[in-house]
Amino acid sequence: MRVGPVADAGCVYCPCATPMSDEPASTPRSTLLANLVAGTTTAVVIIPQAMAYAMVAGVPPIHGLYASVLPLVAYALVGRSRELAVGPGALDTLLVGFALGSMAFVISENWPAYAAVLALLVGGIQLTLGLLRAGFFMNFVSAPVINGFTSAAAITIALSQLDNLLGYTCERGAGVFEMLRTAIVSVPDIHAVTAVTGVASALALVALKKWRRSFPRALAVVAVATVVSMAFDFESRGVAVIGAVPAGLPGLSMPTFDAATWRQLVPTAITIAFVGYLTMISIARTFANRTGRDIDANRELVAAGAANLAAAFSRGFPVSASFSRSAVHASAGSTTPKALLVVAGWVTLTLLLLTDLLYALPTTTLAAIIITAVSGLFDAQEPRRLWRVKRADAVLLGITFVATLAFGIEDGILTGVAASVLLVLTRTTRPHTAVLGRVGDTTDYRNVRNYPDAAPTLGLLVVRIDAQFYFGNVTFLKDVLRRLERDADAPVHTVIIDAASLNQLDSSADAALHQILDDYDQRGLRLAFATVKMPVLNVMRASGLYERLGHDRFFMNVHAAVEALREPATPAASPPASGDR
Repeated sequence: MRVGPVADAGCVYCPCATPMSDEPASTPRSTLLANLVAGTTTAVVIIPQAMAYAMVAGVPPIHGLYASVLPLVAYALVGRSRELAVGPGALDTLLVGFALGSMAFVISENWPAYAAVLALLVGGIQLTLGLLRAGFFMNFVSAPVINGFTSAAAITIALSQLDNLLGYTCERGAGVFEMLRTAIVSVPDIHAVTAVTGVASALALVALKKWRRSFPRALAVVAVATVVSMAFDFESRGVAVIGAVPAGLPGLSMPTFDAATWRQLVPTAITIAFVGYLTMISIARTFANRTGRDIDANRELVAAGAANLAAAFSRGFPVSASFSRSAVHASAGSTTPKALLVVAGWVTLTLLLLTDLLYALPTTTLAAIIITAVSGLFDAQEPRRLWRVKRADAVLLGITFVATLAFGIEDGILTGVAASVLLVLTRTTRPHTAVLGRVGDTTDYRNVRNYPDAAPTLGLLVVRIDAQFYFGNVTFLKDVLRRLERDADAPVHTVIIDAASLNQLDSSADAALHQILDDYDQRGLRLAFATVKMPVLNVMRASGLYERLGHDRFFMNVHAAVEALREPATPAASPPASGDR
Protein backbone atom coordinates (compact mmCIF):
# COMPACT_ATOMS: atom_id res chain seq x y z
CA MET A 1 0.00 0.00 0.00
CA ARG A 2 1.25 3.49 -0.82
CA VAL A 3 1.49 5.81 2.17
CA GLY A 4 0.14 9.24 1.34
CA PRO A 5 2.07 12.42 2.05
CA VAL A 6 2.08 13.58 5.64
CA ALA A 7 -0.17 16.56 6.16
CA ASP A 8 2.05 18.25 8.72
CA ALA A 9 5.60 17.78 9.88
CA GLY A 10 4.72 18.09 13.51
CA CYS A 11 4.29 15.12 15.83
CA VAL A 12 1.03 16.16 17.45
CA TYR A 13 -2.36 16.10 15.78
CA CYS A 14 -4.25 19.14 16.92
CA PRO A 15 -6.36 21.95 15.40
CA CYS A 16 -3.35 24.25 15.17
CA ALA A 17 -1.25 21.65 13.35
CA THR A 18 -3.51 20.88 10.38
CA PRO A 19 -7.06 21.68 9.33
CA MET A 20 -9.52 19.19 10.72
CA SER A 21 -11.32 18.72 7.44
CA ASP A 22 -11.14 19.59 3.78
CA GLU A 23 -14.18 21.86 3.62
CA PRO A 24 -13.78 25.63 3.42
CA ALA A 25 -14.19 27.82 6.50
CA SER A 26 -17.63 29.03 5.47
CA THR A 27 -19.69 26.11 4.20
CA PRO A 28 -22.09 27.03 1.40
CA ARG A 29 -25.71 26.14 1.91
CA SER A 30 -25.63 23.59 -0.89
CA THR A 31 -22.69 21.80 0.70
CA LEU A 32 -24.38 21.80 4.09
CA LEU A 33 -27.55 20.39 2.53
CA ALA A 34 -25.56 17.68 0.72
CA ASN A 35 -23.95 16.57 3.97
CA LEU A 36 -27.31 16.58 5.77
CA VAL A 37 -28.71 14.30 3.06
CA ALA A 38 -25.63 12.06 3.14
CA GLY A 39 -25.68 11.79 6.92
CA THR A 40 -29.40 11.00 6.98
CA THR A 41 -29.03 8.36 4.28
CA THR A 42 -26.13 6.70 6.09
CA ALA A 43 -28.04 6.76 9.38
CA VAL A 44 -30.83 4.77 7.73
CA VAL A 45 -28.24 2.11 6.90
CA ILE A 46 -26.15 2.13 10.06
CA ILE A 47 -28.99 1.81 12.60
CA PRO A 48 -30.07 -1.72 11.59
CA GLN A 49 -26.49 -2.70 10.68
CA ALA A 50 -25.11 -1.59 14.03
CA MET A 51 -27.65 -3.65 15.94
CA ALA A 52 -26.95 -6.63 13.72
CA TYR A 53 -23.16 -6.44 14.11
CA ALA A 54 -23.58 -6.16 17.86
CA MET A 55 -24.92 -9.70 17.72
CA VAL A 56 -21.74 -10.81 15.94
CA ALA A 57 -19.72 -9.26 18.75
CA GLY A 58 -21.89 -11.13 21.27
CA VAL A 59 -23.39 -8.07 22.97
CA PRO A 60 -27.03 -6.88 23.09
CA PRO A 61 -28.08 -4.96 19.95
CA ILE A 62 -28.37 -1.67 21.84
CA HIS A 63 -24.58 -1.59 22.22
CA GLY A 64 -24.31 -1.41 18.45
CA LEU A 65 -26.14 1.91 18.63
CA TYR A 66 -23.88 3.03 21.48
CA ALA A 67 -20.91 2.30 19.21
CA SER A 68 -22.44 4.51 16.51
CA VAL A 69 -22.54 7.84 18.34
CA LEU A 70 -19.35 9.05 20.01
CA PRO A 71 -16.98 7.05 17.77
CA LEU A 72 -18.46 8.83 14.76
CA VAL A 73 -18.05 12.19 16.47
CA ALA A 74 -14.42 11.38 17.32
CA TYR A 75 -13.60 10.42 13.74
CA ALA A 76 -15.39 13.47 12.35
CA LEU A 77 -13.15 15.71 14.47
CA VAL A 78 -9.85 13.94 13.71
CA GLY A 79 -10.18 11.93 10.49
CA ARG A 80 -9.84 13.23 6.95
CA SER A 81 -11.73 10.81 4.71
CA ARG A 82 -14.91 12.29 3.33
CA GLU A 83 -16.48 8.98 2.45
CA LEU A 84 -15.51 6.68 5.32
CA ALA A 85 -18.56 5.51 7.27
CA VAL A 86 -17.08 4.66 10.68
CA GLY A 87 -18.93 2.34 13.04
CA PRO A 88 -19.38 -1.37 13.75
CA GLY A 89 -17.79 -3.50 11.02
CA ALA A 90 -17.89 -7.15 10.08
CA LEU A 91 -14.31 -8.20 10.78
CA ASP A 92 -13.71 -6.40 14.07
CA THR A 93 -17.02 -7.52 15.58
CA LEU A 94 -16.28 -11.09 14.51
CA LEU A 95 -12.92 -10.92 16.27
CA VAL A 96 -14.56 -9.57 19.41
CA GLY A 97 -17.20 -12.30 19.46
CA PHE A 98 -14.82 -15.18 18.86
CA ALA A 99 -12.15 -13.91 21.24
CA LEU A 100 -14.51 -13.35 24.16
CA GLY A 101 -16.39 -16.58 23.40
CA SER A 102 -13.19 -18.57 23.86
CA MET A 103 -12.44 -17.11 27.30
CA ALA A 104 -13.91 -19.03 30.22
CA PHE A 105 -14.12 -15.99 32.51
CA VAL A 106 -16.45 -14.13 30.10
CA ILE A 107 -20.14 -14.73 30.73
CA SER A 108 -23.20 -13.10 29.21
CA GLU A 109 -23.58 -10.63 32.08
CA ASN A 110 -20.11 -9.10 31.74
CA TRP A 111 -19.67 -9.57 27.97
CA PRO A 112 -20.38 -5.89 27.13
CA ALA A 113 -17.88 -4.77 29.78
CA TYR A 114 -15.12 -6.92 28.31
CA ALA A 115 -16.00 -5.69 24.82
CA ALA A 116 -15.52 -2.12 26.09
CA VAL A 117 -12.13 -3.10 27.55
CA LEU A 118 -11.13 -4.43 24.15
CA ALA A 119 -12.18 -1.12 22.58
CA LEU A 120 -10.02 0.73 25.10
CA LEU A 121 -7.00 -1.45 24.35
CA VAL A 122 -7.54 -1.22 20.60
CA GLY A 123 -7.90 2.55 20.75
CA GLY A 124 -4.78 2.91 22.86
CA ILE A 125 -2.73 0.74 20.48
CA GLN A 126 -3.92 2.58 17.37
CA LEU A 127 -3.48 6.02 18.90
CA THR A 128 0.04 5.22 20.10
CA LEU A 129 1.08 3.82 16.73
CA GLY A 130 -0.42 6.81 14.96
CA LEU A 131 1.42 9.34 17.13
CA LEU A 132 4.63 7.36 16.55
CA ARG A 133 3.91 7.63 12.81
CA ALA A 134 3.92 3.86 12.41
CA GLY A 135 1.28 3.71 9.67
CA PHE A 136 3.90 2.44 7.25
CA PHE A 137 3.77 -0.96 9.00
CA MET A 138 0.55 -1.66 7.13
CA ASN A 139 2.50 -1.65 3.86
CA PHE A 140 3.90 -5.06 4.77
CA VAL A 141 0.52 -6.77 4.47
CA SER A 142 -0.14 -7.85 0.91
CA ALA A 143 -3.50 -7.66 -0.85
CA PRO A 144 -3.74 -11.47 -1.31
CA VAL A 145 -3.50 -11.94 2.47
CA ILE A 146 -6.32 -9.46 3.05
CA ASN A 147 -8.45 -11.01 0.32
CA GLY A 148 -7.97 -14.53 1.64
CA PHE A 149 -8.69 -13.42 5.19
CA THR A 150 -11.85 -11.45 4.35
CA SER A 151 -13.26 -14.25 2.21
CA ALA A 152 -12.76 -16.76 5.02
CA ALA A 153 -14.10 -14.28 7.55
CA ALA A 154 -17.25 -13.84 5.46
CA ILE A 155 -17.90 -17.59 5.64
CA THR A 156 -17.18 -17.58 9.38
CA ILE A 157 -19.54 -14.67 10.04
CA ALA A 158 -22.31 -16.24 7.99
CA LEU A 159 -21.98 -19.55 9.83
CA SER A 160 -21.92 -17.77 13.19
CA GLN A 161 -25.37 -16.35 12.45
CA LEU A 162 -27.03 -19.51 11.17
CA ASP A 163 -28.30 -20.38 14.65
CA ASN A 164 -29.93 -16.96 15.01
CA LEU A 165 -31.34 -17.21 11.48
CA LEU A 166 -32.86 -20.68 11.90
CA GLY A 167 -33.58 -20.78 15.62
CA TYR A 168 -31.33 -23.51 16.98
CA THR A 169 -28.59 -23.31 19.64
CA CYS A 170 -24.87 -23.18 18.92
CA GLU A 171 -22.03 -22.65 21.36
CA ARG A 172 -20.61 -19.15 21.08
CA GLY A 173 -16.99 -18.97 20.00
CA ALA A 174 -17.02 -22.35 18.25
CA GLY A 175 -14.79 -22.87 15.25
CA VAL A 176 -15.97 -22.99 11.66
CA PHE A 177 -16.09 -26.77 11.41
CA GLU A 178 -17.82 -27.09 14.77
CA MET A 179 -20.43 -24.53 13.69
CA LEU A 180 -20.94 -26.45 10.45
CA ARG A 181 -21.30 -29.76 12.33
CA THR A 182 -23.77 -28.17 14.76
CA ALA A 183 -25.82 -26.78 11.88
CA ILE A 184 -26.09 -30.24 10.29
CA VAL A 185 -27.04 -32.12 13.46
CA SER A 186 -29.46 -29.34 14.50
CA VAL A 187 -31.67 -29.62 11.42
CA PRO A 188 -34.44 -31.33 13.44
CA ASP A 189 -34.27 -28.52 16.02
CA ILE A 190 -34.83 -25.67 13.56
CA HIS A 191 -37.64 -23.39 14.72
CA ALA A 192 -40.06 -23.13 11.82
CA VAL A 193 -41.40 -19.61 12.39
CA THR A 194 -37.92 -18.27 13.11
CA ALA A 195 -36.49 -19.90 9.99
CA VAL A 196 -39.30 -18.68 7.75
CA THR A 197 -38.94 -15.13 9.08
CA GLY A 198 -35.16 -15.15 8.68
CA VAL A 199 -35.13 -16.64 5.19
CA ALA A 200 -37.91 -14.29 4.07
CA SER A 201 -35.93 -11.34 5.43
CA ALA A 202 -32.81 -12.47 3.55
CA LEU A 203 -34.71 -12.97 0.30
CA ALA A 204 -36.32 -9.55 0.67
CA LEU A 205 -32.91 -7.93 1.20
CA VAL A 206 -31.50 -9.59 -1.92
CA ALA A 207 -34.56 -8.71 -4.03
CA LEU A 208 -34.56 -5.07 -2.90
CA LYS A 209 -30.85 -4.78 -3.67
CA LYS A 210 -31.43 -6.04 -7.22
CA TRP A 211 -34.41 -3.73 -7.63
CA ARG A 212 -32.68 -0.55 -6.47
CA ARG A 213 -29.29 -0.51 -4.76
CA SER A 214 -29.88 2.90 -3.20
CA PHE A 215 -33.11 1.80 -1.51
CA PRO A 216 -32.78 1.59 2.34
CA ARG A 217 -33.53 -2.11 2.24
CA ALA A 218 -32.21 -2.99 5.69
CA LEU A 219 -34.36 -0.38 7.41
CA ALA A 220 -37.40 -1.36 5.35
CA VAL A 221 -36.99 -5.05 6.19
CA VAL A 222 -36.49 -4.24 9.89
CA ALA A 223 -39.65 -2.12 9.91
CA VAL A 224 -41.76 -4.77 8.17
CA ALA A 225 -40.41 -7.61 10.32
CA THR A 226 -41.10 -5.63 13.50
CA VAL A 227 -44.68 -4.85 12.46
CA VAL A 228 -45.33 -8.48 11.50
CA SER A 229 -43.77 -9.66 14.76
CA MET A 230 -46.04 -7.35 16.75
CA ALA A 231 -49.12 -8.30 14.74
CA PHE A 232 -48.65 -12.06 15.13
CA ASP A 233 -47.00 -11.96 18.57
CA PHE A 234 -43.86 -13.74 17.47
CA GLU A 235 -42.42 -13.69 20.98
CA SER A 236 -45.20 -15.96 22.27
CA ARG A 237 -44.57 -18.29 19.31
CA GLY A 238 -40.96 -18.87 20.39
CA VAL A 239 -39.25 -16.40 18.05
CA ALA A 240 -36.37 -14.56 19.73
CA VAL A 241 -36.85 -10.80 19.69
CA ILE A 242 -34.65 -7.96 20.87
CA GLY A 243 -36.86 -7.32 23.88
CA ALA A 244 -36.74 -4.34 26.20
CA VAL A 245 -34.16 -1.78 25.07
CA PRO A 246 -33.03 0.85 27.57
CA ALA A 247 -33.84 4.34 26.35
CA GLY A 248 -31.35 7.19 26.51
CA LEU A 249 -27.69 7.73 25.85
CA PRO A 250 -25.02 5.55 27.45
CA GLY A 251 -23.33 7.00 30.48
CA LEU A 252 -19.63 7.76 30.10
CA SER A 253 -17.44 5.45 32.15
CA MET A 254 -13.88 4.11 32.20
CA PRO A 255 -13.67 0.33 31.59
CA THR A 256 -11.80 -1.18 34.52
CA PHE A 257 -10.47 -4.69 34.98
CA ASP A 258 -7.55 -6.30 36.73
CA ALA A 259 -4.13 -6.48 35.11
CA ALA A 260 -4.36 -10.25 34.56
CA THR A 261 -7.51 -9.83 32.48
CA TRP A 262 -5.94 -7.06 30.45
CA ARG A 263 -2.93 -9.24 29.67
CA GLN A 264 -5.21 -11.98 28.34
CA LEU A 265 -7.03 -9.51 26.11
CA VAL A 266 -3.93 -7.77 24.69
CA PRO A 267 -3.19 -10.33 21.90
CA THR A 268 -6.76 -10.06 20.66
CA ALA A 269 -6.65 -6.27 20.95
CA ILE A 270 -3.50 -6.14 18.81
CA THR A 271 -5.18 -8.25 16.13
CA ILE A 272 -8.36 -6.13 16.18
CA ALA A 273 -6.33 -2.92 16.06
CA PHE A 274 -4.43 -4.25 13.07
CA VAL A 275 -7.45 -5.61 11.15
CA GLY A 276 -9.73 -2.69 12.02
CA TYR A 277 -7.27 -0.06 10.87
CA LEU A 278 -6.40 -2.03 7.75
CA THR A 279 -10.10 -2.11 6.88
CA MET A 280 -10.47 1.63 7.44
CA ILE A 281 -7.37 2.72 5.51
CA SER A 282 -8.17 0.39 2.60
CA ILE A 283 -11.68 1.80 2.23
CA ALA A 284 -10.49 5.39 2.68
CA ARG A 285 -7.80 5.01 0.03
CA THR A 286 -10.16 3.30 -2.39
CA PHE A 287 -12.44 6.32 -2.43
CA ALA A 288 -9.60 8.86 -2.23
CA ASN A 289 -7.92 7.37 -5.30
CA ARG A 290 -11.11 7.83 -7.29
CA THR A 291 -10.98 11.59 -6.67
CA GLY A 292 -7.21 12.02 -6.89
CA ARG A 293 -6.76 12.81 -3.20
CA ASP A 294 -4.20 11.47 -0.76
CA ILE A 295 -4.84 9.91 2.64
CA ASP A 296 -2.37 10.33 5.50
CA ALA A 297 -1.98 6.84 6.97
CA ASN A 298 -0.74 8.15 10.32
CA ARG A 299 -3.58 10.64 10.65
CA GLU A 300 -6.11 7.92 9.94
CA LEU A 301 -4.45 5.67 12.50
CA VAL A 302 -4.86 8.39 15.12
CA ALA A 303 -8.49 8.89 14.06
CA ALA A 304 -9.15 5.14 14.35
CA GLY A 305 -7.66 5.19 17.84
CA ALA A 306 -9.80 8.17 18.85
CA ALA A 307 -12.95 6.44 17.56
CA ASN A 308 -12.22 3.26 19.52
CA LEU A 309 -11.43 5.16 22.71
CA ALA A 310 -14.76 6.95 22.32
CA ALA A 311 -16.45 3.56 21.93
CA ALA A 312 -14.76 2.29 25.10
CA PHE A 313 -15.97 5.19 27.23
CA SER A 314 -19.55 4.98 25.89
CA ARG A 315 -20.18 1.25 26.50
CA GLY A 316 -19.48 0.30 22.91
CA PHE A 317 -17.08 -2.18 21.35
CA PRO A 318 -14.25 -1.91 18.79
CA VAL A 319 -15.26 -0.14 15.59
CA SER A 320 -13.80 0.26 12.13
CA ALA A 321 -15.78 0.83 8.92
CA SER A 322 -17.92 -0.90 6.32
CA PHE A 323 -17.27 -0.73 2.58
CA SER A 324 -20.95 -1.04 1.65
CA ARG A 325 -21.92 1.62 4.17
CA SER A 326 -19.11 3.88 2.98
CA ALA A 327 -20.29 3.43 -0.61
CA VAL A 328 -23.75 4.60 0.43
CA HIS A 329 -22.20 7.51 2.34
CA ALA A 330 -20.16 8.57 -0.70
CA SER A 331 -22.94 8.16 -3.25
CA ALA A 332 -25.29 10.17 -1.03
CA GLY A 333 -23.02 13.19 -1.46
CA SER A 334 -20.79 13.42 1.62
CA THR A 335 -18.15 16.14 1.12
CA THR A 336 -16.59 16.23 4.59
CA PRO A 337 -15.94 13.91 7.54
CA LYS A 338 -18.33 16.07 9.55
CA ALA A 339 -21.24 14.45 7.72
CA LEU A 340 -20.77 11.72 10.32
CA LEU A 341 -22.02 14.19 12.94
CA VAL A 342 -25.39 14.05 11.21
CA VAL A 343 -25.31 10.25 11.36
CA ALA A 344 -24.48 10.37 15.08
CA GLY A 345 -27.34 12.83 15.58
CA TRP A 346 -29.91 10.48 14.05
CA VAL A 347 -28.63 7.54 16.09
CA THR A 348 -28.91 9.72 19.21
CA LEU A 349 -32.55 10.53 18.40
CA THR A 350 -33.20 6.82 17.94
CA LEU A 351 -31.74 6.08 21.38
CA LEU A 352 -33.77 8.84 22.98
CA LEU A 353 -37.13 8.39 21.28
CA LEU A 354 -37.47 5.15 19.32
CA THR A 355 -36.15 2.32 21.47
CA ASP A 356 -39.65 1.15 22.44
CA LEU A 357 -40.35 0.41 18.78
CA LEU A 358 -37.46 -2.06 18.67
CA TYR A 359 -38.88 -4.46 21.28
CA ALA A 360 -40.56 -6.86 18.83
CA LEU A 361 -37.76 -6.87 16.22
CA PRO A 362 -36.87 -10.55 15.53
CA THR A 363 -33.18 -11.31 15.94
CA THR A 364 -33.46 -13.62 12.94
CA THR A 365 -33.99 -10.53 10.79
CA LEU A 366 -30.77 -9.02 12.12
CA ALA A 367 -29.01 -12.29 11.30
CA ALA A 368 -30.35 -12.05 7.74
CA ILE A 369 -28.94 -8.52 7.48
CA ILE A 370 -25.52 -9.74 8.59
CA ILE A 371 -25.43 -12.75 6.25
CA THR A 372 -26.47 -10.74 3.19
CA ALA A 373 -24.08 -7.91 4.08
CA VAL A 374 -20.98 -10.11 4.45
CA SER A 375 -21.72 -12.03 1.27
CA GLY A 376 -20.04 -9.18 -0.58
CA LEU A 377 -16.80 -9.85 1.30
CA PHE A 378 -16.37 -13.21 -0.42
CA ASP A 379 -14.46 -12.70 -3.67
CA ALA A 380 -14.41 -15.78 -5.90
CA GLN A 381 -12.88 -13.96 -8.89
CA GLU A 382 -9.67 -12.73 -7.26
CA PRO A 383 -8.06 -16.20 -6.85
CA ARG A 384 -8.63 -16.90 -10.54
CA ARG A 385 -7.13 -13.54 -11.54
CA LEU A 386 -4.10 -14.04 -9.31
CA TRP A 387 -3.57 -17.55 -10.68
CA ARG A 388 -3.29 -16.02 -14.15
CA VAL A 389 -1.21 -13.01 -13.11
CA LYS A 390 1.03 -14.28 -10.28
CA ARG A 391 0.60 -17.81 -8.99
CA ALA A 392 2.68 -17.23 -5.88
CA ASP A 393 0.16 -14.58 -4.78
CA ALA A 394 -2.71 -16.96 -5.48
CA VAL A 395 -1.05 -19.56 -3.26
CA LEU A 396 -0.60 -16.91 -0.56
CA LEU A 397 -4.32 -16.10 -0.75
CA GLY A 398 -5.17 -19.80 -0.50
CA ILE A 399 -2.91 -20.33 2.52
CA THR A 400 -4.53 -17.43 4.37
CA PHE A 401 -8.04 -18.57 3.44
CA VAL A 402 -7.52 -22.17 4.55
CA ALA A 403 -5.63 -21.17 7.73
CA THR A 404 -8.39 -18.78 8.75
CA LEU A 405 -11.06 -21.44 8.35
CA ALA A 406 -9.00 -24.20 9.96
CA PHE A 407 -7.26 -22.39 12.82
CA GLY A 408 -9.47 -19.39 13.54
CA ILE A 409 -9.48 -15.68 12.81
CA GLU A 410 -6.36 -14.57 14.70
CA ASP A 411 -4.19 -17.55 13.77
CA GLY A 412 -5.42 -17.31 10.19
CA ILE A 413 -4.32 -13.75 9.60
CA LEU A 414 -1.06 -14.34 11.48
CA THR A 415 -0.41 -17.33 9.22
CA GLY A 416 -1.12 -15.18 6.17
CA VAL A 417 1.21 -12.42 7.33
CA ALA A 418 3.93 -14.96 8.14
CA ALA A 419 3.53 -16.56 4.70
CA SER A 420 3.67 -13.12 3.10
CA VAL A 421 6.89 -12.26 4.93
CA LEU A 422 8.33 -15.68 4.02
CA LEU A 423 7.50 -15.04 0.36
CA VAL A 424 9.26 -11.66 0.48
CA LEU A 425 12.30 -13.23 2.15
CA THR A 426 12.36 -16.01 -0.43
CA ARG A 427 12.24 -13.50 -3.26
CA THR A 428 15.05 -11.40 -1.81
CA THR A 429 17.27 -14.28 -0.69
CA ARG A 430 16.88 -16.05 -4.03
CA PRO A 431 16.60 -13.08 -6.41
CA HIS A 432 16.17 -13.27 -10.14
CA THR A 433 19.43 -13.26 -12.07
CA ALA A 434 19.93 -13.14 -15.83
CA VAL A 435 22.77 -13.82 -18.26
CA LEU A 436 22.79 -10.96 -20.78
CA GLY A 437 23.54 -11.08 -24.47
CA ARG A 438 23.73 -8.45 -27.18
CA VAL A 439 20.61 -8.03 -29.32
CA GLY A 440 21.69 -7.96 -32.96
CA ASP A 441 23.85 -4.97 -33.91
CA THR A 442 22.36 -2.75 -31.21
CA THR A 443 23.91 -1.70 -27.93
CA ASP A 444 21.07 -3.34 -26.00
CA TYR A 445 21.71 -6.38 -23.81
CA ARG A 446 18.85 -8.63 -22.74
CA ASN A 447 18.22 -11.92 -20.91
CA VAL A 448 19.32 -14.68 -23.28
CA ARG A 449 16.55 -16.96 -21.98
CA ASN A 450 13.83 -14.49 -22.98
CA TYR A 451 15.33 -13.07 -26.17
CA PRO A 452 16.38 -15.74 -28.71
CA ASP A 453 18.36 -13.17 -30.74
CA ALA A 454 20.38 -12.03 -27.69
CA ALA A 455 23.84 -13.54 -28.13
CA PRO A 456 26.43 -13.71 -25.31
CA THR A 457 30.00 -12.68 -26.08
CA LEU A 458 32.39 -15.63 -25.90
CA GLY A 459 34.69 -15.40 -22.92
CA LEU A 460 32.49 -12.85 -21.17
CA LEU A 461 29.88 -13.64 -18.54
CA VAL A 462 27.50 -10.68 -18.21
CA VAL A 463 25.15 -11.14 -15.25
CA ARG A 464 22.34 -8.91 -14.05
CA ILE A 465 21.16 -9.16 -10.41
CA ASP A 466 17.57 -7.99 -9.95
CA ALA A 467 17.64 -7.30 -6.22
CA GLN A 468 19.61 -5.68 -3.45
CA PHE A 469 22.82 -7.53 -2.56
CA TYR A 470 22.74 -8.16 1.20
CA PHE A 471 23.64 -10.74 3.82
CA GLY A 472 20.51 -12.79 3.11
CA ASN A 473 21.43 -13.66 -0.47
CA VAL A 474 25.24 -13.64 -0.36
CA THR A 475 25.64 -17.41 -0.48
CA PHE A 476 22.97 -17.82 -3.15
CA LEU A 477 24.57 -15.28 -5.49
CA LYS A 478 28.06 -16.71 -5.01
CA ASP A 479 26.67 -20.12 -5.97
CA VAL A 480 24.88 -18.63 -8.98
CA LEU A 481 28.07 -17.02 -10.29
CA ARG A 482 29.96 -20.30 -9.95
CA ARG A 483 27.19 -22.22 -11.73
CA LEU A 484 26.90 -19.71 -14.57
CA GLU A 485 30.66 -19.74 -15.06
CA ARG A 486 30.63 -23.55 -15.18
CA ASP A 487 27.71 -23.67 -17.65
CA ALA A 488 29.13 -21.05 -20.05
CA ASP A 489 29.59 -22.09 -23.69
CA ALA A 490 33.30 -21.13 -23.63
CA PRO A 491 35.91 -20.61 -20.91
CA VAL A 492 35.23 -17.34 -19.09
CA HIS A 493 37.99 -14.77 -18.72
CA THR A 494 35.86 -11.83 -17.50
CA VAL A 495 32.71 -11.53 -15.36
CA ILE A 496 30.72 -8.30 -15.78
CA ILE A 497 27.99 -7.58 -13.24
CA ASP A 498 25.23 -5.29 -14.50
CA ALA A 499 24.31 -3.41 -11.31
CA ALA A 500 21.45 -1.37 -12.80
CA SER A 501 18.96 -3.14 -10.49
CA LEU A 502 21.32 -3.21 -7.51
CA ASN A 503 19.97 -0.59 -5.08
CA GLN A 504 21.78 -1.57 -1.90
CA LEU A 505 25.03 -3.22 -0.84
CA ASP A 506 25.58 -4.05 2.82
CA SER A 507 28.83 -4.94 4.57
CA SER A 508 28.28 -8.70 4.29
CA ALA A 509 27.69 -8.47 0.54
CA ASP A 510 30.69 -6.19 0.11
CA ALA A 511 32.86 -8.71 1.97
CA ALA A 512 31.54 -11.41 -0.36
CA LEU A 513 32.59 -9.33 -3.37
CA HIS A 514 36.10 -9.11 -1.91
CA GLN A 515 36.13 -12.93 -1.58
CA ILE A 516 34.89 -13.34 -5.16
CA LEU A 517 37.62 -10.95 -6.34
CA ASP A 518 40.27 -12.93 -4.43
CA ASP A 519 39.08 -16.13 -6.10
CA TYR A 520 39.05 -14.54 -9.57
CA ASP A 521 42.54 -13.04 -9.08
CA GLN A 522 43.91 -16.47 -8.17
CA ARG A 523 42.35 -18.00 -11.29
CA GLY A 524 43.21 -15.16 -13.65
CA LEU A 525 39.64 -13.91 -14.15
CA ARG A 526 38.63 -10.27 -14.29
CA LEU A 527 35.69 -8.76 -12.41
CA ALA A 528 34.01 -5.58 -13.66
CA PHE A 529 30.83 -3.61 -12.97
CA ALA A 530 28.46 -1.66 -15.19
CA THR A 531 25.78 0.89 -14.31
CA VAL A 532 26.66 1.08 -10.61
CA LYS A 533 24.47 3.47 -8.63
CA MET A 534 26.10 6.03 -6.37
CA PRO A 535 24.90 4.54 -3.00
CA VAL A 536 26.43 1.19 -3.99
CA LEU A 537 29.57 2.85 -5.36
CA ASN A 538 30.05 4.74 -2.10
CA VAL A 539 30.10 1.45 -0.16
CA MET A 540 32.65 0.01 -2.58
CA ARG A 541 34.86 3.07 -2.17
CA ALA A 542 34.61 3.00 1.62
CA SER A 543 35.55 -0.70 1.77
CA GLY A 544 38.45 -0.42 -0.68
CA LEU A 545 36.84 -2.60 -3.36
CA TYR A 546 36.77 0.26 -5.84
CA GLU A 547 40.48 0.91 -5.32
CA ARG A 548 41.33 -2.80 -5.66
CA LEU A 549 39.49 -3.08 -8.97
CA GLY A 550 40.48 0.32 -10.32
CA HIS A 551 38.36 2.89 -12.08
CA ASP A 552 38.82 1.11 -15.42
CA ARG A 553 36.69 -1.80 -14.16
CA PHE A 554 33.61 0.43 -13.74
CA PHE A 555 31.56 1.37 -16.80
CA MET A 556 28.56 3.55 -17.52
CA ASN A 557 26.74 0.76 -19.35
CA VAL A 558 27.07 -2.92 -20.28
CA HIS A 559 28.00 -2.26 -23.91
CA ALA A 560 30.98 -0.11 -22.91
CA ALA A 561 32.16 -2.86 -20.55
CA VAL A 562 31.84 -5.56 -23.21
CA GLU A 563 33.73 -3.52 -25.81
CA ALA A 564 36.55 -2.71 -23.36
CA LEU A 565 36.92 -6.23 -21.94
CA ARG A 566 36.17 -8.36 -24.98
CA GLU A 567 39.74 -9.70 -25.16
CA PRO A 568 41.45 -11.60 -22.32
CA ALA A 569 43.84 -9.62 -20.16
CA THR A 570 47.52 -9.73 -21.08
CA PRO A 571 50.22 -9.94 -18.42
CA ALA A 572 51.20 -6.33 -19.12
CA ALA A 573 47.67 -5.14 -18.68
CA SER A 574 46.77 -7.29 -15.69
CA PRO A 575 47.72 -4.95 -12.81
CA PRO A 576 44.59 -2.89 -12.24
CA ALA A 577 44.82 0.86 -12.27
CA SER A 578 43.78 2.76 -9.18
CA GLY A 579 42.21 6.11 -8.48
CA ASP A 580 39.19 7.91 -9.96
CA ARG A 581 38.65 9.10 -13.45
